[in-house]
Amino acid sequence: MQEEFDNLVSRLRFRHLRLLVELHRFGTLGKAAATLHLSQPALSKTLKEIEDAFGFPLFQRSARGLAATSRGEVIVQGAQTLLSALGHLSEAAQASEEKPVAVLHLGAPPAVAAGDSLPAVLARLQARSERVVVRLREQAVPQLFEALLQGELDALLTSFNQTAFAAKRATRLVYKRCSEHEYVVIASPAHPLARRRSVGWDALVHDRWIMAEPELLSRQALEGQFLRAGVAVPAPSIISNNPATNVQLVAAGAGLAAVPRAMATAEQRLGRIAVLRVEMTPSRVPVALVYRAASSGDPAIRLLHAVVQELTP
Repeated sequence: MQEEFDNLVSRLRFRHLRLLVELHRFGTLGKAAATLHLSQPALSKTLKEIEDAFGFPLFQRSARGLAATSRGEVIVQGAQTLLSALGHLSEAAQASEEKPVAVLHLGAPPAVAAGDSLPAVLARLQARSERVVVRLREQAVPQLFEALLQGELDALLTSFNQTAFAAKRATRLVYKRCSEHEYVVIASPAHPLARRRSVGWDALVHDRWIMAEPELLSRQALEGQFLRAGVAVPAPSIISNNPATNVQLVAAGAGLAAVPRAMATAEQRLGRIAVLRVEMTPSRVPVALVYRAASSGDPAIRLLHAVVQELTP
C-alpha cells in the first residue's frame, strides 16, 4: 500500500487532478482540452499517463465521448476534494498575513442558520479561538451534502433525514447529532383558526400555503403531517425556501407556513403572527454536525466538534 501511494505521489500533479475533473464535467476530449488550453493529443497522452499511474482505466471511450468508470468516479470525486482543499489552503494563507488563521467553510440550511443552534456554535467557536475564520454558506440540504462530498465545504450543521443519511455516512461521512428544532404552523393573527384551542390538519387543506421546494426536508416533513392525518396535501400558493421570509409573508397575510419555533417566537410576541394549535407528529427535527471522515484530524474540524459537544444537551 505504501509503495502504491509513493508511486502516485511521485507521478501525479495537481494539474492532473484538474484534467480529470474537467474530463468528467465535459465528457469529451475536445471541450476539456479547450478549457485547459491543451491540444487533444496532449490531453489524451496525459490521461493515459494518469491511468498508468493508477494501474486501471478511469474513463470508458465511446463514440459519444468519455464516461467515468466506477473506479474513475471515486478518483474524480477525490480529485475535486483535493483541488478544493488546495483552494482553501491558499485562502487561509492569504488571510494569515498578520497572524495564522484557519478558514472553515461551513454549510447550513436556512432553517438551521436562522435558529438557535448555529449562532450558539459560532459564538462559542469564536470565543474558543480567534484564529478561525468561518465562511458560511446557506443552501438546501441536498446541495450542501454534495458540496461537502466535493470538498467545497468542510462541515455542515444541518437537519437531516436518518434514512438518507445512513446511505451516505457508511464510509465517507461522520455525524454528531447535536440539537433539534421544533416546527410550528403559523398564520396571520386575523386567521379564523388563530384562536381555536385545537386545529386538525383537515381544517388546513384548503388554505393558501407557503412551502419550500419539494426536495427540501422541511417540505417533505410538512407533507408527511397531512399524509399521516389521512388528508390530501395542498399545493403551495407561494414557494419559498427561506423560513425568515416565510414568517414575514405569513405576517402580511399571504398564507400559512411551517417554520422553526425559534423563528416564530419574536413575531408572535409582537402580535404579528399566531401559532396554530395543530398537532405535529413528530414536531422536532434533528440537527447534526457532519464532516468528511478524512477531515477528522483537521484542527478546525476538531475544534468545531469539541464546541458542538460542549453545547449538546
